[in-house]
Amino acid sequence: MNAEEIVSKVLYRDALMLVIDKPAGLPVHPGPKGGETLTHYLDALRFGLPRRPETAHRLDKDTSGCLILGRHPKAIARLNELFKKNEVDKVYWAVVEGGPAGDEGEIDLALAPKSPDRGWWMKVDPKGQPSLTKWRALGRNEGLTLLELRPVTGRTHQLRVHCQASGWPILGDPIYGTAPRFGGPGLHLHARSVTVPLYPKKAPIAVEAPVPEHMRERVAACGMDLPLPDGRGQG
Repeated sequence: MNAEEIVSKVLYRDALMLVIDKPAGLPVHPGPKGGETLTHYLDALRFGLPRRPETAHRLDKDTSGCLILGRHPKAIARLNELFKKNEVDKVYWAVVEGGPAGDEGEIDLALAPKSPDRGWWMKVDPKGQPSLTKWRALGRNEGLTLLELRPVTGRTHQLRVHCQASGWPILGDPIYGTAPRFGGPGLHLHARSVTVPLYPKKAPIAVEAPVPEHMRERVAACGMDLPLPDGRGQG
């Protein structure tokens, strides 16, 4: 990743906000082990402003898709307020192993940290924080299901734990699923779109991120007609 590549990932830009298509495998924030993170490239996203933008929420390292950034302190405060009030609509696509029997539903399971020495790892715990995810089946194929997931709350690893606890872990998840730690198919979880009511007197801003390369084959197999690079339908 370099400055030019991160600029090419910008999906939306105005005076207050950026939305980028975060690549899978790129951490948003520095961790204890160091290494490349999105933070290293934020200066390339200033676009003439004196300060670099800052992220308004998180995406897991291995989750791809829409990530919202505020371009200055007032913008970040506004976005933080919208997230706090759950007014930002976030839609994820996930390919899961197996899948629910029905077509739509909710997962209402409280979550808590797994243990003090497990960092961000989470578990279902009735004494934990309330956590709610809405889901809808978009397609199925050979033991896999493509789900649309809408997190009503924003807990750490919420979608991954909720899917695992429901009996259909996300494909490629080495922590909560069946994937190996190395050499697996990659986490099949993608922040597909965000809708942000940023300006009170204007329509909400809707932004969509294309399906990443490592998910395209299985998403298409589940019945979604994905555009090819030249814009034509896949079939």
